[in-house]
Amino acid sequence: MKYRKLGASDLNVSEISLGSWLTYGVGVERDRAVACVNKAFDLGINFIDTANGYGRGAAESFLGEVLAGRPRQSYVMATKVFFPMTATDKGLSRAQILKQIDASLKRLRLDYVDLYQCHRYDTETPIEETMQALSDVVRQGKARYIGFSEWSPKNIEDAFAVPGTVPFVSSQPQYSLLWRRPEEKIVPLCAAKGISQIVWSPLAQGVLSGKYQPGAKVPQDTRAGSDSMGQFIQSWMTPRVLEAVQKLKPLAQQAGCTLSQFALAWVLRAPNVTSAIVGASRPEQLEENAQASGLTVDPALLLQAEAIVKGVERGA
Repeated sequence: MKYRKLGASDLNVSEISLGSWLTYGVGVERDRAVACVNKAFDLGINFIDTANGYGRGAAESFLGEVLAGRPRQSYVMATKVFFPMTATDKGLSRAQILKQIDASLKRLRLDYVDLYQCHRYDTETPIEETMQALSDVVRQGKARYIGFSEWSPKNIEDAFAVPGTVPFVSSQPQYSLLWRRPEEKIVPLCAAKGISQIVWSPLAQGVLSGKYQPGAKVPQDTRAGSDSMGQFIQSWMTPRVLEAVQKLKPLAQQAGCTLSQFALAWVLRAPNVTSAIVGASRPEQLEENAQASGLTVDPALLLQAEAIVKGVERGA
């Protein structure tokens, strides 16, 4: 496993990180989830990403239990705040940030998180209030650094314009061969401000693994076939997308790797990307994905891949 520095921080995180959206505490049965976390450590993955909104605390509680016996310095923990926890508990107000960080720490059984992220932008709270509250969380020692997910360039600029506050070090956008929107504005802006990308859905919910065949029945033991985990993948399950993905397989074969590894290597080719978050319901999935770290792929093959998906990818 290779490691990269996270923005203007002193955190060195694994190029492949373990995510917990839709999986741990929610869609994956406990024994397999524990096996996945243990496998992550065996593979050298030290970066774990979660959120209070994942299962309304269930993912954090699961991670708190399974990580309880591990040395705190052996992993980098990131969580998030924004989405509703109750009918009234939501957003990025000062009251919510201070309340939710304490609740997250209790569930995670930690004194601090390494990275505390705004899960989305809160249009109902002044940015000054949000940034001052996040800065207080850092100054109180409850988080080492702060980040955001899916903010616009204006949101980012407005945050940096608030005087006397702790700066962001990370951005968490969706990014993959099939979703390239961050490249145009977010990545250049972040690079100039000492912010690096931790990307989610680098395999487009698993579609870029090539496991879904056009016109074929969806396997039940996959994310697309799961009632609890499959609701967000459906927009990728179109014939045009699936046919294009199948055409990528010969390129991966030329590169001497699996299609998942090829797609992750494409994401990690970007200098401003620090880590690619993968979700796993089985340890062997993590083992395969971890091998993308440090993988060298001929840039010409990556360009051919971009040409193949051109027209079906979104956000480019």
